[in-house]
Amino acid sequence: MSFRRLAWCCALVAGMGDGSARGQEWTRFRGPDGTGIGRADGIPAAIAEPDYTWKVKLPGRGHSSPVLWGTKIFLSCEGPGATVRQVVCLDASDGKLLWSWRDRFTRYRSNRLNSFAASTPAVDAERVYLTWASGGKSLALALDHSGRKLWQYAMGPFDARHGAGASPIVIDGTVIVPNDNASARSVVVGLDAATGKLRWKIDRKSGPASYITPAIYRPPDAEPQVIFASCAEGVTSVVPASGKVNWHVPCGFKMKTVASPVMAGGLIFVSTGVGGTSRESAVVKPGSADSKAEVSYRLGREVPYVPTPIALGEHVFVLHDRGTLTCIEPKTGKKVWQERFSGVHFSSPVCVGKKIYLTNTKGRMSVVQAGPEYKLLATNTLPEGTHATPAVANGCMYIRTFNHLICVRGR
Repeated sequence: MSFRRLAWCCALVAGMGDGSARGQEWTRFRGPDGTGIGRADGIPAAIAEPDYTWKVKLPGRGHSSPVLWGTKIFLSCEGPGATVRQVVCLDASDGKLLWSWRDRFTRYRSNRLNSFAASTPAVDAERVYLTWASGGKSLALALDHSGRKLWQYAMGPFDARHGAGASPIVIDGTVIVPNDNASARSVVVGLDAATGKLRWKIDRKSGPASYITPAIYRPPDAEPQVIFASCAEGVTSVVPASGKVNWHVPCGFKMKTVASPVMAGGLIFVSTGVGGTSRESAVVKPGSADSKAEVSYRLGREVPYVPTPIALGEHVFVLHDRGTLTCIEPKTGKKVWQERFSGVHFSSPVCVGKKIYLTNTKGRMSVVQAGPEYKLLATNTLPEGTHATPAVANGCMYIRTFNHLICVRGR
């Protein structure tokens, strides 16, 4: 490891306390440990069509975000056909379609703003892992990197008014899949990555569906923890290898959890919401050998329902769906600055080189400085709208719009 990379990693760990952004791969929703922080030199703030390294039309629409391993990009798409989904693999160097794996499914109730290809895959060196609903059931499955199906696991019943969207993660050979929903059988499970066999299962209280992707919390001098959040259960920490519950905080939530948990300043930020402006939040102090987990404080109404915040150093950047971006101090919740951007935002912001990229559903991308002083760096217009979150790997940013995938290489 170069001195420059070592220094960068040490500074990030010291500031965030979660040991994030450990590798070049972008293996899950929002990248390493779900932080949304990418490492790429020279990604420009101002992006227009001439800056695209390549742009390709995808074989179907969808809201899943791209993930990468090596030179392969994986994402899911709808169609062709009203009851067909597909996983596609693209060459990261030029966007060429390498393969497409198709799967029939039974349609289910879903929001018109959602997609039947909303869940983001997870990937490791050998396999691609997915979760999706079919009819009233939730499934987890794995493909190899050539598109061959390896295994499938039936999660159990699935009932959600607005459709499906929770995504899996993989850590140290265990695929962790949430299935918090309104049916009588909510669970989270840990599956063997190679075989799909059940390693552990936790029965959960049922309630409004949770759409979060689990987060990884790396406490100082302790083993990693997987963080789940739902309306019915609040916030729960689990040992990824065994499923043992480390601690649990009922937060009194009444609304759906969509934005994933975020770690900053030794605290865990969770928010819930419904359509419109109704929001709840809890900032949780994790449990340890010396203290009990508890709600430290709560933020006001300007918290997200869908977009997941960005934590960087001594600040957390919180994007409301209606476009209000607030910079806060995590230990106190003190507001540092707040600015309003146009449009509705479902895509979660990402941070590259201390630039935060946030994109609304119409494709308007605003780029701001990630720091205690507000500075707008650029305003860009993508060729069409998006609900997906960009990926950052191989020195590039990969942006999924409704129908296309765009690559922007660092200069």
